[in-house]
Amino acid sequence: MSTLIAVDHGNYAVKTAGGHQFLSGLTEHLAKPPLAEDLIEYDGSYWTLSDSRIAYKRDKTRDEQFFILTLFAIAKELKTSAKISKINRITLAVGLPPEHWGIGRESFAEYFHRQDAVNFVYNDEPMSVIIEQVLVYPQAYAAVVPQSARLVDIPRMFIIDIGGMTTDVLLLRNGKPDMQFCRSLETGIITMQNNLCGRINAQYDMTIETEHIEGVIRGTDNILPYEVKNAIRTAAKQHAESIVDKLRELRVDLRSNPAIFIGGGSILLREYLETSPLVAKATFIPETDANAIGYQMLAAAQLKRSA
Repeated sequence: MSTLIAVDHGNYAVKTAGGHQFLSGLTEHLAKPPLAEDLIEYDGSYWTLSDSRIAYKRDKTRDEQFFILTLFAIAKELKTSAKISKINRITLAVGLPPEHWGIGRESFAEYFHRQDAVNFVYNDEPMSVIIEQVLVYPQAYAAVVPQSARLVDIPRMFIIDIGGMTTDVLLLRNGKPDMQFCRSLETGIITMQNNLCGRINAQYDMTIETEHIEGVIRGTDNILPYEVKNAIRTAAKQHAESIVDKLRELRVDLRSNPAIFIGGGSILLREYLETSPLVAKATFIPETDANAIGYQMLAAAQLKRSA
């Protein structure tokens, strides 16, 4: 019997429907590192999760890094569910940005699909998985699947997914995705953070990290000077405004159409998006694993229909 596992491969973080989330960062080791908390031995190399993200990849299938990250996700899900067996047959549910889904879903499925067993060791525990089926769904739409019943009466609504590197937009017509109207902009939260780190260093001779930026925007305590905090808040407001302006250029007018905002970037910029005069009615989904949960629901329904 196959185990269904849903994974959202974000440029910033990997999320699973079972509640696991970790930064999309990897370090390869030629020898086993001591005292590693998360360690996979696979194909002659040792891999640990890293605090430094993998460089942005528009095409995540270019190398094996996102496959290794998926092995971490699978291992964590199997350990949590206590369903580990000698050979674990996996149905993997994943997603792509709506604009890339039409032409990219087959190659994305092939990237993960493994007819033969994949043998690896996770934290000293041998594991063997066969990824026998891969189901690929559109991001953004997947995130609102749990709310689909209430969306069927809304003629037009936009889903805005502000992620790590991209802002993806998808039009819903009476709750159904219009795959002819989907766009992807490289205006995610990482672009703002990278620009801010460089600007603060140049203007104030101070080195800050993304944790500082997120802390200031969320209002958590820190020791940064007032002028640095003010610069961060101003930049965040400007970035939110820039996203809305760029959406308007794509004929996505949020004054005349309601919107559902999803993704970690949306949560971080919520204050500025909610108060924007160019956003008339906005709903926010605060769960960062919303896409993964949607993949799982879509896949479960698809598997049930084909049973």
